[in-house]
Amino acid sequence: MRQRPMVKRSLGLFMLTKGLPVLALAIALTVVPAHAATVKLVAFGDSLFAGYGLAQKDSFPARLEAALRANGHDVAVINAGVSGDTTAGGLARFDWAVPKDADAVMLELGANDALRGINPKVTRNNLRAILDRLANRRVPVLIVGMRSPANWGKDYTKAFDAIFGDLAKATGQDLYPFFLDGVALDKNLNQPDGLHPNAAGVEVIVKRILPSVEALLARVKS
Repeated sequence: MRQRPMVKRSLGLFMLTKGLPVLALAIALTVVPAHAATVKLVAFGDSLFAGYGLAQKDSFPARLEAALRANGHDVAVINAGVSGDTTAGGLARFDWAVPKDADAVMLELGANDALRGINPKVTRNNLRAILDRLANRRVPVLIVGMRSPANWGKDYTKAFDAIFGDLAKATGQDLYPFFLDGVALDKNLNQPDGLHPNAAGVEVIVKRILPSVEALLARVKS
């Protein structure tokens, strides 16, 4: 975690000995104990991060920040999710959506590509371009994977599902294979649309992904 030490210099001026002016200059260097800066973790994704259908306090970024702080992490999770966003949309807004001072990023995009049947090669190229920009900034990333619906056929599903693991290996970034692990297809954990987790589903996701996020925070440079 980044440390921001503060240094204070004090100047002492001493005069007068037996009526003769004597000038002595003393510089004391005092180091004030450093305080760790709050880590800025950007949740960059689509409606699953934006909190579609939920109160903001129940969104994934909000609940993740609460869980991390409960575990002793001084972290602010910035919600950079946009409902309906594709990987192309994410790439187009990257420069203004991800702050220059971000310490770490969770990248969750691709679900809307799969729902629209976008060519997996396009999805892969867009995600790689985003990861390359983050690499240029030297920002550690947790790639949050998604899975394709079965209606596009086996070839599409195979090509799409392989994207996230392949990119993690190619870029050396961390991977959480499937954001909706433990929640997908469970009616009790999803909203009526069957696509977005409800508040209870978000809690399940946070509990499952928390160790991976803590590993990401450990990679933030000191």
